[in-house]
Amino acid sequence: MAERTPVMTVYDAAIKRLNFIFDEFEHIYVSFSSGKDSGAVLNMCIDIARQRKRKIHAVFIDLEAWYKRSEEYVIKMFSENEDVLMPVWICLPMESPNSLSFENPVWIWWDEEKRPIWVRNMPENKWVINEKNNIFTWYRKNMPFEDFVKYIGNTLGKGEKTACLVGIRTQESLNRWRAINCSKTTYKGKKYSTQVNDHVFNFYPIFDWRVEDIWTYYGKFHKPYNPIYDLYYRAGVPIHKMRIDEPFGNEAKAGLNQFKVIEPDTWIRIVNRVSGANFGNIYGGTKLMTDKYQLPKNYTWKQFTEFLLKTLPPKTEAHYRERFSKFIAYWKNTGCPVPDDQIEILTGKYGETVINTKTHGTRGNKNKFLVKFREPLDELPELEGKDDFCTWRRMAMCIIKNDFVCKSLSFSITKEMQQKRKAVLEKYRSL
Repeated sequence: MAERTPVMTVYDAAIKRLNFIFDEFEHIYVSFSSGKDSGAVLNMCIDIARQRKRKIHAVFIDLEAWYKRSEEYVIKMFSENEDVLMPVWICLPMESPNSLSFENPVWIWWDEEKRPIWVRNMPENKWVINEKNNIFTWYRKNMPFEDFVKYIGNTLGKGEKTACLVGIRTQESLNRWRAINCSKTTYKGKKYSTQVNDHVFNFYPIFDWRVEDIWTYYGKFHKPYNPIYDLYYRAGVPIHKMRIDEPFGNEAKAGLNQFKVIEPDTWIRIVNRVSGANFGNIYGGTKLMTDKYQLPKNYTWKQFTEFLLKTLPPKTEAHYRERFSKFIAYWKNTGCPVPDDQIEILTGKYGETVINTKTHGTRGNKNKFLVKFREPLDELPELEGKDDFCTWRRMAMCIIKNDFVCKSLSFSITKEMQQKRKAVLEKYRSL
């Protein structure tokens, strides 16, 4: 009887990948966020580095608006493993998206001008790199976070072949699945790798792990993890929804209320520090932030649109009002060609507002009648999503989705916007 081939677990596969990386690269660093996934990668790398008597870098980018317990966990990991780790704790001002505010669509952590209201004081441990002792010569003040991470390996690897280990899993999101499976340049054909530049490669050694595998690893090998997860568990957060991430981006904003529950003192400082944080806490877990949002009780869509407009900064409000006026005027004075079956619905139920001109439009085959609106309808559920009809609901959703150009109302970027973008591109083309 033939012997069975032993089944390789995801842990065995990850260890095999990591050993391959250690064989191939002299310069290695782990991108460590203090989360469960990057923590698992760091713990495994620490074990392998000890076995091989090697030292590797561990990079933690401190986002300022961070749990105190996360900071304590990073200190624990770095201080207890300095025999194999070369910690790099980055506290440089960088720009990151703030999806919670129309007025401030980005925020800058460790912004010196905001020092009095920083969420946390600047860490004073020996691993910190800030503006006073910056080693990254290519760093630009307040540069986008996404740009910064592309070049870390150039400095840590001294321009030589370098591996960056990233704890992403395809189970987490479609974007992470694409990072593994898209067409890309890899290292020696390993699909769990991506070439970043001439000398630096990203590797994703636990890309095929499930969240259950992560917690099995911590439990079986008794490895330290961020204690925030214990508080999440006690608060009833399912293991598949536990995330420690930059708190104001699109993916993480739904977890803002967890700051309020887990670390109330930190939450108070976050609300004071970042524009829109409390709005995100209240509405991030609702449908307000999506196009499936349902009208609040006792409002019409027209009333709600007016309410939303008044919550905006003056310039933004004026911009939307101008676009909405043009949208309404177009449907009132020019009209749009509409298929016969939709005209039947419009005139049958909304005949007092909708006008069938019975003249053919000039678009397409020129066989559709032009339809005009005397005024916007509040909503048009019978034809929702069929065409860009003139309703207050569409205008309200334009604000809710932060559609500044109003593409959902068939607007395009104006010449003024194009000129501004062109001027910015020209200004920074040489960088």
